Amino acid sequence: QVQLVESGGGLVQAGGSLRLSCAASGRTFDISVMGWFRQAPGKERELVASSRKSISLTYYADSVKGRFTISRDNAKNTMYLQMNSLGPGDTAVYYCAAKKYSVDLTTLSYDYWGQGTQVTVSS
Repeated sequence: QVQLVESGGGLVQAGGSLRLSCAASGRTFDISVMGWFRQAPGKERELVASSRKSISLTYYADSVKGRFTISRDNAKNTMYLQMNSLGPGDTAVYYCAAKKYSVDLTTLSYDYWGQGTQVTVSS
């Protein structure tokens, strides 16, 4: 089993920045892909960004390209999402997720999920 704990959400004004963290524990050696999802009220959960564990490959949704950066510190089993130039459209609950034995950065099927952290961007 793998446990994921997100932190770093909060309230920020439009144009501001936040950095989310996701700390993984447990059988982390099985994890090959980690991602950030978000879900706004009344909308489906969407994949925001993902990263391969072993090599430097990443994916970003078009809506966040150039504004968000995903990174990982494998020694600390922690993943980050740096979010810049935030707008009200980025308001959502952000979830960290982890997938075993996969190389697919665009999959929506993950094995483990965090509890989510709220990000609210005021205009």
